[in-house]
Amino acid sequence: MFAVVRTGGKQYRVAAGDKIVVEKIEGDAGASVTLGDVLLAGEGSELRSVEGFTVAAEIIAQAKADKVIVFKKRRRHNYRRKNGHRQQHTILKIVSVGGQTAKQQTEADAPAAQA
Repeated sequence: MFAVVRTGGKQYRVAAGDKIVVEKIEGDAGASVTLGDVLLAGEGSELRSVEGFTVAAEIIAQAKADKVIVFKKRRRHNYRRKNGHRQQHTILKIVSVGGQTAKQQTEADAPAAQA
């Protein structure tokens, strides 16, 4: 089962067991978070209703992205500005999608793979 969730102004396609990097979410490593803004959910080509659908995740780490250098220059005006920025982000591990955990999902997919 998969879901499309919105967090931090971006959309992510997730399934149980996935790891994603999102904009900073408050919480310490090991804390659980619930992503309630689910836009789409389904299994294979079948779509399901997202009414009351939630995605449970666990915070793995709070980290910073690579440094981005911002350099401004105006020719012949002796104007140079150098600035750096490191965006904060959170690494999440998706525990369950709509109540279906990663372990249950692998067991459900196993008979389909054999058929």
